[in-house]
Amino acid sequence: MHKRLVIINLFVLLLFAYQAAAQKQLNSPYSRFNIGALEPQGSYKSRGMGGIGTAMRDNNSIYYINPASYSSLDTNSFSFDFGFDFGMNVLKEGSNKYTSNDMNFNHLVMGFPLAKGWGFAMGIMPVSHGYYNISEDVAEGDAGYEALTGPYTTYHKGKGGLSNFFAGTGINISKNFSLGINTTIMFGTLERNYTLQFTDLDNYYHNSTNEKLQLRGLNLDYGIQYRGKLKNDYFIQAGLSLTSGKTYKSNYNYIAVRTSAYNSVDTIEYASGNSTPVFLPGTYHAGIAFGKKDKFTTGFDITIAEWGKADIPGYGGYAANIKTYNWGVEIIPEKFSNFSLLKRFEYRLGAHYGDNYLVINGAQIKEYGASLGIGLPLRRTNSRANLFIDFTRRTGSAAAGLHDEQILTIGGSLNIYDMWFIQRKYN
Repeated sequence: MHKRLVIINLFVLLLFAYQAAAQKQLNSPYSRFNIGALEPQGSYKSRGMGGIGTAMRDNNSIYYINPASYSSLDTNSFSFDFGFDFGMNVLKEGSNKYTSNDMNFNHLVMGFPLAKGWGFAMGIMPVSHGYYNISEDVAEGDAGYEALTGPYTTYHKGKGGLSNFFAGTGINISKNFSLGINTTIMFGTLERNYTLQFTDLDNYYHNSTNEKLQLRGLNLDYGIQYRGKLKNDYFIQAGLSLTSGKTYKSNYNYIAVRTSAYNSVDTIEYASGNSTPVFLPGTYHAGIAFGKKDKFTTGFDITIAEWGKADIPGYGGYAANIKTYNWGVEIIPEKFSNFSLLKRFEYRLGAHYGDNYLVINGAQIKEYGASLGIGLPLRRTNSRANLFIDFTRRTGSAAAGLHDEQILTIGGSLNIYDMWFIQRKYN
């Protein structure tokens, strides 16, 4: 009965996750382009270690970046992880500074073994968010002012985002190697609006455009991992994973109108397509990890994505290939200490550096940052709470007229681990 109630609760949480996915409202002008601002991937354990995960595997964590890791889930166990985060974005352009913040659901994942060395996992996580809210008043003496038309105001607004639901399996094919595959369903909606309003209401038409992209489709992730045991409980692990390029189905609508001071409306341009193709490129991950069992783990990942091949309606030329580097370490002073809780904590540190896929005015955006994390073991169980703090700086070329963003993210998740399929007996 207890297990049945837990299963029902998990499905309720999954439905909540579906409703909450991709609703982040962290204001970023860079979200105006392509499919929005890409969300960092990985569990909060990974996020505290700079985002590594391709070579990572253990018996109570789900590293969905590489589905081959699911083969490490304990026999008779069940792992469940859900997390929320708080984000604050500080925009800087010259002497001007703007701040926005938001708290939002991030992910829900669960996994369990199908047999010894064979695991299954499923969940939902964000892919991108497209929220922004920008306005600018242009008066005499400002850049962009035209004496012929006089003062005016521009408004840029966007909302929505994309999410992935995944279900996958990983299996050991030998003592040292495992393979895995995810089936993913990408879904979501991005809406964008631009309005130009002139102060001289009687002599000029206001202009506005509305754009809506609804995307959906199936894709596959593939993964392979190697693990080797060294002397004195040391180990080495390596992994490769691939998300294949995919053409998704979408509904794309675009309309441009002009409005007079007397509310007369003329349609300038209109486009609608119920089967507009959207091509999103392949992504390749490679990673290596080294450590000592129950003491420390350190790892390095590299990610390559061919965004220059992307085909997104209305945004040709705004994307470029990316390469990202991630490093992280976890240290556990004394995992099974009976006297010091602090020694049982899992302390994490990481860093990341690389390209953003966005190109504006011929200049590609760069990103780099650092993270701290901690795993707090819960009493008399293998469950834990995972916390992380990440500071990322997104930089644009001043010569190309671009701004900088400083993003602080604080996240917390509960990783529940239970011996799921064992019938407990009581005397």
